[in-house]
Amino acid sequence: MKIYDVIILGAGASGLMCASHLSEKLNVSIIDINSKVAQKLKISGGGKCNITSTSVSSNNFDGDEEFISNILSEYSKENLLEFLKINSLFPVIRKNRYYFCKNSSDEIINILKKLSNKHELILNTKVSEVKKVNKIFEIVTDRKILKAKKVIVATGGKSFQTLGASDIGLKIAKNFDISVKEFTPALVGMTLQKDQFWMKELSGLSCFVHIKVDEKTLKEDLLFAHRGISGPAVLSASLYWKKAKMAINFLPKNKIKDLIRNSKKLVSSAIPLPKRLSIAILKAIDVQDKECKKLSSKEVEKLLDIHNYEFAPAGNFGFTKAEVSRGGVCAKELHNHSLESKSIKNLHFIGEVVDVTGELGGYNFQWAFSSGVICAREINSVL
Repeated sequence: MKIYDVIILGAGASGLMCASHLSEKLNVSIIDINSKVAQKLKISGGGKCNITSTSVSSNNFDGDEEFISNILSEYSKENLLEFLKINSLFPVIRKNRYYFCKNSSDEIINILKKLSNKHELILNTKVSEVKKVNKIFEIVTDRKILKAKKVIVATGGKSFQTLGASDIGLKIAKNFDISVKEFTPALVGMTLQKDQFWMKELSGLSCFVHIKVDEKTLKEDLLFAHRGISGPAVLSASLYWKKAKMAINFLPKNKIKDLIRNSKKLVSSAIPLPKRLSIAILKAIDVQDKECKKLSSKEVEKLLDIHNYEFAPAGNFGFTKAEVSRGGVCAKELHNHSLESKSIKNLHFIGEVVDVTGELGGYNFQWAFSSGVICAREINSVL
């Protein structure tokens, strides 16, 4: 039976990036459950793929800070942009922060496909188990058993199950007694307790906010939804939320006391927010909508809650609405120069299957690309 030098499990962002950087001297096969590669890349960012951000550091991720910093320093945002430039892809910047493909996510997908063409691609194939017999890995699929000297697990997380996403990567790790954190939904909308149901009545409205959760402050738009709250600020906040309270500053660019001082306007009119939202917030913090000059000192103090509206979400929208999964193979189990298992030689884990999760805004693709390249470099170095 043929024995490959390397088999990559998963033809997503990390798997293809890794394959594109592996030497053509190696006998490599890439296996994926889908009929086409890079299905998540294809649909991300409204079909234009948010590749990375203008500023990327370990502060944008939930995970082992030192581990993340090392990988990002070895293959940075600048390295990624240079790689794209060499391959004639020039991303555009949106909101002064986020790099997107100019026309379509196919631009980056086509680059990865072209650079990976030197290797074998096996699609429509489901992996059920990975074993190691002597020094050779056996990959059990629904079609046949494959063998390889090295295995790279790039199977992603559990979000987007319609695209074949699963927790097979964690099952593989656990079969080798490698510690993992079970996947949970991340970058996902939040459901609300009864006291915050007033937000659901504002479905469709959005506003720029600051959301503080744990030690993080996320600065982006919040979208009111019929199930709760969503939008970029909430999705990133969900990454750090762990059953505790979060606080929303609905007026981060203004001071409420300055807005109402000596004003003859109604409070709801003095607040520079959509009228429906202003009225709803006042009701939620128990302040009567009247002429600003007629507010009592107690009511003025209550208005400060607009800058710090505290509440505990009930939960989240679940995997069906999650952009990514939080959790994965524990960083302590992997070498930070290769993402190889410390306990199982020649077994690597890259991308979302590792317990590293980024905020909304291209950070997770940056991690996928960086971890894929670092893994490939290490394997090439021992040729």
